[in-house]
Amino acid sequence: MTRPIQTVALVGNPNSGKSALFNALTGARQKIANYPGVTVERKSGRMLLPDGEPVELIDLPGSYSLDPSSPDEEVTRAVITGQQDGQRQPDALILVLDANNLEQHLVFAQEIIALGMPVVVALNMVDLAKRDGLVLDPGALGNALGVPVVETVAVRRRGLSELGDVLGQAADRQNTAPIISDNLDMSERRISARAMARAAILSETRQRRLHRGLDSVLLNPWAGPVILLGLLFVMFQAVFAWATPFADALDGAVVALSGWVTATFPENLLRDAVTEGLLAGVGSVVVFLPQIVILFLFILLMEASGYMARAAFLMDRMMAFVGLSGRSFIPLLSSFACAIPGIMATRSISDPKDRLTTILIAPLMTCSARLPVYAVIIAAFIPARTVGGGIGLQGLVLFALYLAGIIGAMLVALVLRRSVAKGGASGFIMELPRYQWPRLGDILLGLWQRAWIFLRRAGTIIFSVTVVLWLLLSFPQAGPGEDQVDVSIAGRIASGLAVVVEPIGFNRDMALALIPAMAAREVAVSSLATTYAVASDDEDETAEALGDRLARDWTLPMALSFLAWFVFAPQCLSTIAVARRETNGWKWPAFMLAYLFALAYLAAGATYWIAVSAGL
Repeated sequence: MTRPIQTVALVGNPNSGKSALFNALTGARQKIANYPGVTVERKSGRMLLPDGEPVELIDLPGSYSLDPSSPDEEVTRAVITGQQDGQRQPDALILVLDANNLEQHLVFAQEIIALGMPVVVALNMVDLAKRDGLVLDPGALGNALGVPVVETVAVRRRGLSELGDVLGQAADRQNTAPIISDNLDMSERRISARAMARAAILSETRQRRLHRGLDSVLLNPWAGPVILLGLLFVMFQAVFAWATPFADALDGAVVALSGWVTATFPENLLRDAVTEGLLAGVGSVVVFLPQIVILFLFILLMEASGYMARAAFLMDRMMAFVGLSGRSFIPLLSSFACAIPGIMATRSISDPKDRLTTILIAPLMTCSARLPVYAVIIAAFIPARTVGGGIGLQGLVLFALYLAGIIGAMLVALVLRRSVAKGGASGFIMELPRYQWPRLGDILLGLWQRAWIFLRRAGTIIFSVTVVLWLLLSFPQAGPGEDQVDVSIAGRIASGLAVVVEPIGFNRDMALALIPAMAAREVAVSSLATTYAVASDDEDETAEALGDRLARDWTLPMALSFLAWFVFAPQCLSTIAVARRETNGWKWPAFMLAYLFALAYLAAGATYWIAVSAGL
């Protein structure tokens, strides 16, 4: 004898329209509380079956898997399996699937059906699917799943009576063996979900077929990573190849303006502050605005086209090897722009150890503030020539630096996930947005915002630090025959630090650049420019381009060591402050600073001595 249906639970992925269906079925007959022992909200209400029989309907939190990775998913699993305190096991389940994202939602559906409970599938939002050119066959889908499927449009109350009819017959299907196996792993369920979703398609537009074809290539486990790597390679080639004419024009304008100030105004302290501090320091950073704009152009295009989320799926497999998941990819990718929003974006990661690891490795992603440092050193020491099929050598070196940061981050994550943040990789499922052409207006607005942020930093943080550095370099004044930098306050501080960094190939001027760079990474460039401007005895040297001065005064091993340092060194103080806020204390930011400085020192030293040994 079968048990009558008294309690029904709504289950499904987030954003499947589950809550809308719950509201449509229960109306005002709802109660909201919390589950015992947790802060997860419990929503229940009363619905009536076609025969007038009342049923308690429970709206369970959206879940991607019965292997929980968040408190919401833990509650969903506990309620379905009858292990939640104060909550009886449901007599039947309404499984809500989004018709527009059927393949993705069928992964979780297989887990639910394999439990063997009475299940009715609500194929929701079919109107939106038809609007987008997709028509599905609920009968074919029901045959594949072994459970009844009802088309619904919750917001328009379509299909609700049919759903109630089928649900009223659910008791007759109790103790019926499901046709979905419970022995499939995640990869096998994904393959099965793809096959069932395609078999349920009655018709689809050419555009949807095109998008599906793109996914079959871009998400291919072999071709996808190669395409992603190629795209990143092209991006870094473009940073140099496309930006060079604009950067040269800006550099020429700064040099011309400096020459005009020198020729127009009498020699005094104010003129020196403008030429040696403002123009030599801040101007040396502003000239890299074209590289910043081109870098963000690629990032914005990837986001607007829908490719960015697919890149996260591609990275999920690689990141699983180091104990992370694709959930960490978006925060880490955001850190290429700036580690601050990247660290803040880790709030979306439910696993605390996973989140902590992502925060600790975010500074290893090469933020845009490092780009001016890389660009000035590469331009000074790496010849602007092509290698192997027209590939620019300078862009290749820049790509290698970014790749070194990524590889370093993955290796650090591997160590952390096996030590202080021990744990395994959690599952990763997310909705894939539709492909679309980026809107020109949105891209231009995004570029303007990024450019303005960069220029605002140049006009505030970099300007302030550069002026302070110029003052420290200019006082006390040197006497006859003395070197101004040697006798200055900044020079004496740098001479003390140089003792520590001399073994890794750094001289006094390089050591001096490290101190203000903690305020903002770009300040390393303005610091070097200001230092050389103050140290110059004649006007021709003061107006000399920073890259030319570096090429004359540094060796190649010194330059490579400086680059290696900035690949791994901690980012600005603002990043450390955000890490303190997100981890609720100074313990982990202090740990971050310690390991990053140690890693930077070892990397710079190894690079310098290998380069010297190789005779470079």
